Amino acid sequence: MVMRFDPFEALLEVQRALENSRDSDWFGRSTTSRGAFPPVNIFQQGHDLVVIAELAGIRKEDLDISIQRNQLRLSGKKTIDYGEQASMHRRERRGADFDRTFNLPIEVNPEGAKAEFGDGILAIFLPRAEQDRPKNIAIA
Repeated sequence: MVMRFDPFEALLEVQRALENSRDSDWFGRSTTSRGAFPPVNIFQQGHDLVVIAELAGIRKEDLDISIQRNQLRLSGKKTIDYGEQASMHRRERRGADFDRTFNLPIEVNPEGAKAEFGDGILAIFLPRAEQDRPKNIAIA
């Protein structure tokens, strides 16, 4: 099999890498990552946190979610397989590994965490740790 070098494909790879580094929060305070995939929203609902991630085209078997104190790690792989008989005419969708770690604004209880995945959307529900909940102080 002869592989041909395509200079335009090489330039597109450089452009994608620059876009990923620009869109990434790698240098930000709240997130470390390799790229901006998957896009994630994190919000507080009552005392607890909810994380919503867009993961279209990814199987739940290819996802790994872990939580420890106030850090959430979301990693996995996106695979795209057209079979050996396919002739590629244009390729914009790519398979890749991803690994993102988020520093959460509160400490969470990992035993109470749960995740739901459907239609390419991952929802992670993270209950706030009891020792991290605000306490009311009665005035005597």
